[in-house]
Amino acid sequence: MAAMPGGPDLAGAGGAVAVAVDAMQVDDPPRASAEEKHGPTIMGGNDPVTGHIISTTIGGKNDEPKRTISYMAERVVGTGSFGVVFQAKCLETGETVAIKKVLQDKRYKNRELQIMRSMDHCNVISLKHCFFSTTSRDELFLNLVMEFVPESLYRVLKHYKDMKQRMPLIYVKLYMYQIFRGLAYIHTVPGVCHRDIKPQNILVDPLTHQVKVCDFGSAKMLIKGEANISYICSRYYRAPELIFGATEYTTSIDIWSAGCVLAELLLGQPLFPGESAVDQLVEIIKVLGTPTREEIRCMNPNYTEFKFPQIKACPWHKIFHKRMPPEAIDLVSRLLQYSPNLRCTALEACAHSFFDELREPHAKLPNGRPFPPLFNFKQEN
Repeated sequence: MAAMPGGPDLAGAGGAVAVAVDAMQVDDPPRASAEEKHGPTIMGGNDPVTGHIISTTIGGKNDEPKRTISYMAERVVGTGSFGVVFQAKCLETGETVAIKKVLQDKRYKNRELQIMRSMDHCNVISLKHCFFSTTSRDELFLNLVMEFVPESLYRVLKHYKDMKQRMPLIYVKLYMYQIFRGLAYIHTVPGVCHRDIKPQNILVDPLTHQVKVCDFGSAKMLIKGEANISYICSRYYRAPELIFGATEYTTSIDIWSAGCVLAELLLGQPLFPGESAVDQLVEIIKVLGTPTREEIRCMNPNYTEFKFPQIKACPWHKIFHKRMPPEAIDLVSRLLQYSPNLRCTALEACAHSFFDELREPHAKLPNGRPFPPLFNFKQEN
């Protein structure tokens, strides 16, 4: 890890840790391609999918009349192992939407569709409707039609990086508060763990600065006592219990990921840029120090006898710029805890003093416009 701005050079601290951690059977994901590491590829409009008109029938339930709705595919905005996401225009209304086209295994129900149908929150991407389509090779595709949000937090961060600037704190507060508010809803109402929180999966409206959590392709409703796969979540944002191979984890893995996103917005670069699962744990230990036996037990009891070299934690104030507000550092420290049960919840994060500026009576965006909806809470969200 490179030295943090205004902080110590931690590169020398990791050698002994790397040797020890290398001996562990950590859950190592396949090496990420540039696309997986850095998010969807942004492409031009000449892909075969663009220019096509897709028609489907909606309605027909509860005496609702059936009607045909058509979409013109305009440009591909993302590709991945899941399929393709493209921007499209509804020919009947002129509305711009995003359509995620996913190859469907006919033997299984689509978990992403089931989860998205249960979501209704201002900080979560909304599903408008869905339909199936087939190809000449008899492949079945699920098409998820969603609201279109033009930017991602990844691209916003890249913009500031290219300009050699740090994101203004007011935007860090605004974006992170909405991420936590979205997570508070996801974790409690549908009771879902997102399992892939990262800047690429946070959408931002550049005009209103409203934020929406997107991509529920890895999401799952966690059931106590039921095992889950530990190879989940993009590497820089993976909670340490996942690296330790834990299979009975909780929604606190999303809280760790959100803590990594907050640190990245404050630093202008990832806090834990590991090049493998082993290296990821090394990067974490160089900052948080060697986990105690109790912390290891909380992450995965199978590793309590494992001997780690003793590395002292680096004080948080040395990681960040000396002018960083103490509330920002305090929030990061409450999110990035080894013990999953010691991490604050998403709702507790929303109530943290770091976000007090947003709660001031006459607070506005820097351009004088009002904030997006922040406090329109219902009983459940």
